[in-house]
Amino acid sequence: MRSKIFIILGIAAFIPLGAMAGTADRFTRCSLIEDDTARLKCYDDVSGRPAKAPGTDTSSGSLAATAIPEKAPREAVKPPDGTYPTGASVLARQWDLDEANRARKFVIKPYRSNYILPVAYNNSPNTDSSLDLDPDAKPQHTEAKFQISFKVKLWEDIFGRDMDLWFGYTQLAFWQVYNTAFSSPFRETNYEPELLLNFRTDYDLFGLRGKMINIGLNHQSNGRSGPLSRSWNRVVANFGFERDQFNVLLRTWYRIPENKRDDDNPDIEKYSGYGELWGHYFWKKQRFGMMVRNNLRSDNKGAIQLEWAFPLIEHISAYLQYFNGYGESLIDYNKCVNRFSIGFLLTDWY
Repeated sequence: MRSKIFIILGIAAFIPLGAMAGTADRFTRCSLIEDDTARLKCYDDVSGRPAKAPGTDTSSGSLAATAIPEKAPREAVKPPDGTYPTGASVLARQWDLDEANRARKFVIKPYRSNYILPVAYNNSPNTDSSLDLDPDAKPQHTEAKFQISFKVKLWEDIFGRDMDLWFGYTQLAFWQVYNTAFSSPFRETNYEPELLLNFRTDYDLFGLRGKMINIGLNHQSNGRSGPLSRSWNRVVANFGFERDQFNVLLRTWYRIPENKRDDDNPDIEKYSGYGELWGHYFWKKQRFGMMVRNNLRSDNKGAIQLEWAFPLIEHISAYLQYFNGYGESLIDYNKCVNRFSIGFLLTDWY
């Protein structure tokens, strides 16, 4: 009987000693794991400790340490009214101005407005410019008007300074889509590439914050030959201001002189002037805009554009545009246009 008791006690003593040896061996294996998170989980599994939620404090002396969650990738989050992301103004988004909202990516972004206006009615079409050089072809009052505009950053933080180099491209087209008698030709297309050096600024001017200045070269032409050819080259300087949901863009330019023999439109400055002022106000999900331009001469020539956009579906807004004056397109730079258009505006596709 006594021998059986010693045998039982020996077995009972051997079991915990064996278990302790196995546990120590598992702890040793855990200590060899290099990844902190995986090593902590291994210790918890061996000790039978329930896993804590990331970021939960642990008691002093415990093998477990406070787990620090990885920083979530930053996303541009829109507020309920859909105007623009929290902490980033419209200009900041468009030109990557704020350090906290820098895209750090060389991707295609919108430049000027991208829109399609299926109904663009002009009560005074330019009958002097024939369609496809056919003297019998006359433009109709109603046509389609659309604009494609984008830019891409070529060089960020040039020499460690607050300036970036951008390439921009805008294409504005007027399509006689309803003029089936003459095969619905494109009446006019303007091509406008630009190279812009953008300076990120922050100064106050009459209650507005000066957010950016870009300086560069601009070429605009209609790609046509003969008497319908139009083109000019400019040095441009643009100044962007904002206050809350209101922003202002002052665009100025100086025309690079050309040889008189090659100049397609020597008097274009008399009609298009030397600059234009754009203003936009964002209210809830709507956008209100106005452009004014003047040649600052005694024989006054100018232009005004009014616009209103409101959302229809995601990324698409209804768009109404009214233009009156000179310089809507290169072929009409010296013709007064009075046009009302309705269509769609593409928004926030970057």
